[in-house]
Amino acid sequence: MSTSSSSRLYGSIQLRRNRGLAGLYLVVAAFLVLYALLFPGILSIGGFSKFTQNWFPLALVTMAQALLMLNGGITLAIGPLVSLGAVIAATTMEGALGVPGGILAVSLAGLSIGAVIGAIVTYLRLPAIIVTLAGSFIIGGVALILLPRPGGFIPDWLSTMLAGHTPVAFLLLVVILLLWKAFLATPLGLGIYAAGDNPVGAFRSGVPVERVKVAAFALSGLLAALTGLFVAAQTGSGDPVIGTPFTLNSIAAAVLGGVGFLGGKGTMRGAICGSLLLSVMINVMFFLGFPPVAQYVAQGLIIVGAVAVPELLGQWRARR
Repeated sequence: MSTSSSSRLYGSIQLRRNRGLAGLYLVVAAFLVLYALLFPGILSIGGFSKFTQNWFPLALVTMAQALLMLNGGITLAIGPLVSLGAVIAATTMEGALGVPGGILAVSLAGLSIGAVIGAIVTYLRLPAIIVTLAGSFIIGGVALILLPRPGGFIPDWLSTMLAGHTPVAFLLLVVILLLWKAFLATPLGLGIYAAGDNPVGAFRSGVPVERVKVAAFALSGLLAALTGLFVAAQTGSGDPVIGTPFTLNSIAAAVLGGVGFLGGKGTMRGAICGSLLLSVMINVMFFLGFPPVAQYVAQGLIIVGAVAVPELLGQWRARR
């Protein structure tokens, strides 16, 4: 695929996908103002740092989920991959590998598991939701075998650096978003968007659709595993089931950010805004005294509403 045709293809896709983001930005801004009124401490360095530390894992798993949804897929293995990443980090950093070896082990595990799942989905033509559901049980089981109960070792200095009183998490998110922006300028990055928008058209334009899908699953696995590493640093140990809530949360945040289930709709920055909105909504519900179970009800309603409302609006417009 030539550079000029790639740019035109990507430009047309982005034009369609950016529609409606202005409204999302306004809603996010309104909830942030409400949150600041309920919790003025967020305006301090310490409050902002704590908020971004809580938001950062959700933002990463939302990116991992959105990568596949933008490409026309979905994964139910996000939560177990987060748990496995936390377990690998907590069981490798104490020995000879140290922190660099632990980070490398987590990254390789996420990449390889994601690539294997992607290859099964792509080359065996199996539904992603079925493969990732089966994969979630296997990955969760491996995490429990490696560490049957919370424990392991995370260096204190790493926990202090990532989950201390400085906005390191926010800076990491900025770096990741800049890397994503640079990645989009590569043929692989362009291919992920193109293959999700129109697989047949992308193939005819020279995009290696199958390899692109496998790469999307691999990158998604990497982000999920790194989320586990960060969560382990937050808690100071590895927990084989700590990632369970992230599967639903990642889907809810991506959908809230305007990412469609069938590909061809949404942007990564919309997904990030969706994760921010969901994180703020959960905090606002907490400060208003809603019980924790209300969060799950709200997330379920978000998914149903975000899918149903556009469909109903489309049917209404078709009748006019």
